[in-house]
Amino acid sequence: MTVEPLTDYSRLCVHTITTKGWEIEEAIDCYKEAGVSGITVWRQWLEGHNPDKVGDRIRSAGLKIVSLCRGGFYPAIKEAARAEAIDDNRRAIEQAAALGAPLVVLVCGADPGQSLVESRKQIISGIAANLPLAESLGIKLAIEPLHPMYANDRSAINTLASANDICDELNHPLVGITYDVYHLWWDPALEAETIRAAKANRLFAYHVCDWLTPTTDLLNDRGLMGEGCIELQRIRGLVEAAGFKGMIEVEIFSDRWWKQSTDKFLESIKHSYLNYT
Repeated sequence: MTVEPLTDYSRLCVHTITTKGWEIEEAIDCYKEAGVSGITVWRQWLEGHNPDKVGDRIRSAGLKIVSLCRGGFYPAIKEAARAEAIDDNRRAIEQAAALGAPLVVLVCGADPGQSLVESRKQIISGIAANLPLAESLGIKLAIEPLHPMYANDRSAINTLASANDICDELNHPLVGITYDVYHLWWDPALEAETIRAAKANRLFAYHVCDWLTPTTDLLNDRGLMGEGCIELQRIRGLVEAAGFKGMIEVEIFSDRWWKQSTDKFLESIKHSYLNYT
């Protein structure tokens, strides 16, 4: 499969968690100066801020607001905890609308004290409970399947197929998928499930980083694109052949990179984006 090279930064989006040494104001200013085109805001960067004003500042800087991250974490043994999760997701949807973000990324959650089957049922019912508000505000809900190593407590949705299945069951145009290469690159069914998702118009977001060998931390040792073993250009070819032409979002959790200068990290992101993504 031939993949067109990336020649500019018109599709480059950076998550605020990636450059976590910067507060929201500094991230906006530095992304603008670096020529980054989009921003995904993590909810903790809104703490103490008015989302409306943050959204205005982002737009004034010429950046596209790609998404708000994150909602989800629906499953729990106790009913009160499940109800609180639904309420928190309502707040996330309201924040996204105020910010001007078109979608909320859902890290769906799991509870190690119950079966994955039960957690998946609670994820479906939780999203369904949030859909009326999402519909009234025009906010998409994008399920992010996570790597199976997170199945015990971070997400019971671990393959693109399982995310597609939930979307099929909910059958709503505002419910789709966040496609993160870090979580999906290993899947032998990736091509078929990518096509399945695309045919249903549910490829809402596309996240990139790389998988290091060895990986020293299951959460905070992701690589910069080109540092690891993920076939990034092949996978981009899959999603683009399936019709996805949206922003390419750099989401890197890395204790190693976070110890570096944030300015240097951002420049490294720009280089790896053009050369390896």
